[in-house]
Amino acid sequence: MAGFDYRTAFTRNVGWVTEEELQRLRRARVAIAGLGGVGGAHLLTLARLGVGAFHISDFDHFELHNMNRQAGACMSRLGQPKVEVLAEMARDINPELDLTLFPEGVGRGNLADFLDGVDVYVDGLDFFAFEARRQVFAEVARRGIPAVTVAPLGMGGALLNFDPQGMSFDAYFDLRDGLSDEDLALRFMMGLAPAMLHMGYLADAAAVDLGAQRGPSTPMACDLCAGIMGTEVLKILLGRGRVVWAPRGMHFDAYRQRLAHTWRPGGNRNPLQRLLMAIARRRLAKLRTAQRPAQTGGAR
Repeated sequence: MAGFDYRTAFTRNVGWVTEEELQRLRRARVAIAGLGGVGGAHLLTLARLGVGAFHISDFDHFELHNMNRQAGACMSRLGQPKVEVLAEMARDINPELDLTLFPEGVGRGNLADFLDGVDVYVDGLDFFAFEARRQVFAEVARRGIPAVTVAPLGMGGALLNFDPQGMSFDAYFDLRDGLSDEDLALRFMMGLAPAMLHMGYLADAAAVDLGAQRGPSTPMACDLCAGIMGTEVLKILLGRGRVVWAPRGMHFDAYRQRLAHTWRPGGNRNPLQRLLMAIARRRLAKLRTAQRPAQTGGAR
């Protein structure tokens, strides 16, 4: 595009990165599956960092209930494909981007193409997309690709990095075939944030229903996640700075103004983690019991 110059556009990154490192970012390729609450913000953050190539996937379209948190969600974009909207926004930052779009989402049929030539995988899939997430993480590990996931929880973000030579995604979360959606959601939530910093200020417990795949969200959490993710991807791509890999993680909560570094040897099979999950199951059971009379009354 006339008037665009990569060096000028991203010159303010220099200082925190060197000129040579900026060019390395320009040559890097990042895959992002899911462009919703965090995925869209991830793409735009990395584009502004100067990363030059992306594989991006999402089969969904923008809807009104996306408005509170999703990059690209606005009245003029309702009904439009998320992958196309975010691609346009990213190209508006850097017209020279090498973008490959996967509008059908990701699955076994296209994972080889989605991860071809990729340096880092960034997880932006919907919280409840368990099967797709398991497939992607298994394939990135097989291909030796590091993976970054940062979950928006409450008004904070919980980080886990997965080293392809280290503990696997399924092993950390103790996932296997045959588990119910509610059990998968519980294991994923508890594994992401063992410190549970977000649990102390939930204002309306009725908004959480893991069985129905429903939960609240905030824009602050998504923006914090993008900042954390961008920093981790920078360190991985440039090979500098300390990167902590699962079963170690980090959780920052802005509402409580707390930072927790977590370590769960064995992941969700850790004895402490199993105790916490048992407590969480009891809380969910009590919540369902409390919700049932209200729902019955509403039906009448």
